[in-house]
Amino acid sequence: MAKRDPRVDAYIGKAKPFARPVLKKLRAAVRAGCPDAEETIKWGVPAFDYKGPMCGMAAFKEYVTFGFWKHSLLSDRLPRKEGHAMSHYGKIRSLADLPSRANLIRTIRAAAELNDKGIKIERPPRTKKPPVKVPSYFKAALRKNPKALAVFESFPPGGKREYVEWINEAKQDETRDRRIATALEWIAQGKSRNWKYER
Repeated sequence: MAKRDPRVDAYIGKAKPFARPVLKKLRAAVRAGCPDAEETIKWGVPAFDYKGPMCGMAAFKEYVTFGFWKHSLLSDRLPRKEGHAMSHYGKIRSLADLPSRANLIRTIRAAAELNDKGIKIERPPRTKKPPVKVPSYFKAALRKNPKALAVFESFPPGGKREYVEWINEAKQDETRDRRIATALEWIAQGKSRNWKYER
């Protein structure tokens, strides 16, 4: 049996009181359905790997999510619930929203079997994105900060695009100006836009 990850214990301990029993039950179901699953933290939330990514859970203010990496290959076993992209059981607000333990374990075993067999999800080929267009107001701000400019110019196209899109998504000038100031600070430190989620 794979070891328990203390970071998952800490995550459950910090979750809202309603979420703790749900997270504990999901974790127990994963351990029962796939005893060799490795617990970890990915993107800041508990995840379970078994010969590759298998499933994960997350707690939010009002609900918990639970989903499978290869959900499209398990669609006959999963309820068709709307509500959250990460959850294949909808927004779980209490233990009553979970399927039966036996149902969960069967689905977890099926997910583990997919990984045992090395079955992969067919992904559509990526289309090449056009070069990123840095708006003039962001270029001007970068020129005033030579260190940030040098780092920004060293970023790959995707790294530049993440910052430009984030700044362009601002709906008000004040928000845009705040994001530019934050971006310059992070870029000068060599940080990507999503540095908080990187290992």
